[in-house]
Amino acid sequence: MPKRTVPPHLISLADASKRTGKMLSRGTYSELDTGASPTLTELTEALHFALGDGRIWLNDQRMVLMQSQVLGRLRQEIIEAFGVEIATAMFMRVGYMQGVRDAELIQKRFPNEDLTHALAAGPRVHTLEGFVKVTTRHFEFNSARGTYFGEFDWHDSSEAAEHIAHHGLASAPVCWMQTGYPSGYTSTLFGRPVIFREVECAGMGAPHCKVIGQNAEEWGEDAPERAYLGLEWPRSRRTARRAADPAMQPTEPPAKAVPSEVAGSSQVIGVSANFLRARLMVEKVADTEATVLLIGESGVGKELFSQQLHRLSGRAGGPFVPINCAAIPENLVESELFGVEKGAYTGAIASRPGYFERAAGGTIFLDEIASLAYAAQGKLLRAIQERQIERVGGIRTIPADVRVVAASNVDLEGEVRAGRFRQDLYFRLCVFPIVVPPLRDRRDDIPMLIDHFLRIFRDRHRRDVIGLSRRAIDALLAYDFPGNIRELQNLIERGVIFAEPGGLIDIQHLFTGGEVSPTFPQALSRDGRIKPKNAPLPVTHPSLITSPADLVAAEDALYQEALRAAAGNVSAAARNLGLTRAKLEYRLKKLGLVN
Repeated sequence: MPKRTVPPHLISLADASKRTGKMLSRGTYSELDTGASPTLTELTEALHFALGDGRIWLNDQRMVLMQSQVLGRLRQEIIEAFGVEIATAMFMRVGYMQGVRDAELIQKRFPNEDLTHALAAGPRVHTLEGFVKVTTRHFEFNSARGTYFGEFDWHDSSEAAEHIAHHGLASAPVCWMQTGYPSGYTSTLFGRPVIFREVECAGMGAPHCKVIGQNAEEWGEDAPERAYLGLEWPRSRRTARRAADPAMQPTEPPAKAVPSEVAGSSQVIGVSANFLRARLMVEKVADTEATVLLIGESGVGKELFSQQLHRLSGRAGGPFVPINCAAIPENLVESELFGVEKGAYTGAIASRPGYFERAAGGTIFLDEIASLAYAAQGKLLRAIQERQIERVGGIRTIPADVRVVAASNVDLEGEVRAGRFRQDLYFRLCVFPIVVPPLRDRRDDIPMLIDHFLRIFRDRHRRDVIGLSRRAIDALLAYDFPGNIRELQNLIERGVIFAEPGGLIDIQHLFTGGEVSPTFPQALSRDGRIKPKNAPLPVTHPSLITSPADLVAAEDALYQEALRAAAGNVSAAARNLGLTRAKLEYRLKKLGLVN
């Protein structure tokens, strides 16, 4: 048994949950709902199956369903290809990162929970995700001294079952990924490296698995988990690359990974496949002189993509000149784009360079190119094709040393067919087209964009809001965003302004401009099945109403069940009942169910 360094005088988890500012706790309890938030029911409310969208969400993290047998086969192939030691390290590392992400989920969805309840939620989340059923024997920690110790039982380990299926009984513990999970989860919340070790394993023939977790230093300097988890990667040929990579050698729980683009508000941000495809095309064409056409709906960030292209190009030292073609009056297009000579017309009292001259040596961005008049399109075509311009009223040509990037939020091919856009100009612009996806097609990026805009607007407006509520995150993940990223930016800014200082941004702070507040169409029933959220409500009521008292009781039960099914959301409950929100709220107040 490993050495224990925690103080002998401990308090129960139930007592600890009633205290504030505590540093020490211990508990022995069932992993079902005990009343201490976050309960298993509250955690399941964070799980959403967006069936028609092809995504599963656990709060704002995308999940996938995968057969345990597939994971077992992958495990078998890795063992055969690299050996048991490397396989152990790889799977433990994967489990560690899974634990880190789930700890971040708890911190975000339950920001006001204390450390005791946050740590207690770990076994529940681990159980919810289907790898193993976790039962807590006890855990104890002292924040002031930085000590932690915990004991847990695992039942029905999927990892142990798959190992036995492929390799038979093992001579050493085999739940590598599941052992990494509590190490990552606890280390992230506790703020110091905590290592869990399996001391009994079902893969070795034990009735169930048993794990013990404690501070990394308590396991000794030669503990193999220190290497497996990246604290000290072994210096073998096979792992030399990992050992040389600082990212693989955290000395403390790794911080949340945030792409470098988040640092500035003018950067493109995202990790979804559609977004990465568009960004890769930008990187491919950036160091050339090719004309680029950005295609996408209004608000998807076409100008940000053009700025990124300019920064990556050989013209990064030159100017970047953006132009909204829709904002230029038709009779001024030529003078605005190409400049004007003194005396060219009444009021031209001085020569003035146009946008093309101002962008010399750099990039000119022509946004909403389809809004140019047909005559102006011909003049633009000549400037792009000949790479030279003439000022209005001028008698000499001026070299147009610019990189042209155009953007359109309409179908230019359709405009060509309709006779509103010149075909020759279209082909001149469409040398390298890049489609920028709408936000509804890159939902994986929504959590990252929320965090990004939240940081920006908290600083800009000097508001110390904590973050978004569970309902607000759910609603944003389900919303279609007709205004794309621009609309998401506005919603977050609105929420930062409306929310109370030190509070959370909720749905009522976001959707105040006439938007329809969305909800996920599916939810989990009590028996773990997916059901439509708008399914008929199973309301318990008297089988026979024979008096006014029976009617009041039935009505009371109906409204209570509707509110429960809608998680307290009066608007959602009203929709389920086929009532307006005002009517339902009036009846709820009359029955004393709301204030």
